[in-house]
Amino acid sequence: MKVLKRDFLPSDLEPLLKQAGVDGCVAVQANQSEMETTFLLAQAKQHNFIKKVVGWVDLSSENIEDRLNVWSHESKLAGFRQILQGEPPEKMHDTTFRKGIAALASRGFTYDLLIYPQHLDEAYALAKAFPNQPFVVDHLAKPGIKVHAMEPWKKKMKALAELPHVYCKLSGMVTEADHTHWKENDFTPYLDVVLEAFGPGRLMFGSDWPVCLLAADYSKTMHVVHNYIGKLSSPEQQLIMGGTACRFYNI
Repeated sequence: MKVLKRDFLPSDLEPLLKQAGVDGCVAVQANQSEMETTFLLAQAKQHNFIKKVVGWVDLSSENIEDRLNVWSHESKLAGFRQILQGEPPEKMHDTTFRKGIAALASRGFTYDLLIYPQHLDEAYALAKAFPNQPFVVDHLAKPGIKVHAMEPWKKKMKALAELPHVYCKLSGMVTEADHTHWKENDFTPYLDVVLEAFGPGRLMFGSDWPVCLLAADYSKTMHVVHNYIGKLSSPEQQLIMGGTACRFYNI
């Protein structure tokens, strides 16, 4: 974890993006505070390559409508995320939490689902209850890549993909594998599942930088996805490497 024990700022990321031929990114919250949202938006205003921000707001707050009205004036704020992987799955059934989710769509906000496989049943129920709310599953819901576990993750991800307003982010895979001995073919079975289930139009590349540094640098993380999708048509590759994210996050 020592590699992450420092500040990572846009000045660190910009040369990596240029080297990889990436012309923009979406900054996603890591701290559960509105201060984090404010900080990320400030960075996005200063650095044009940060196209959008996924921030944090307390969706269970009694004054959630007022808070969302305030945030609605921020043009670079695409949506929100809560670290649901640290919550019991039942959190997604909570009435106050769902009230917050219900308030997002009318304001054009997206919602990132940061979850583990044990949250997938509740994530499905949540997404099904809000058919007009765009959702994206971060990090393929963190399957057990290190131990080559496929089920019940596979079955539940395929069910979730049947909901047309749910997308999936091809990110966070290297940190779910053996950090020092992973191989690209470790990820192929999982990528096969989500490609078949979601299709290129609902898949988007994500670097998970700087967390990916626990297992790989930006370039190697990107190559995992880039090499896998080489078998697809050029338009399909363009969707996964940017087009889907642009549409989902309204870039």
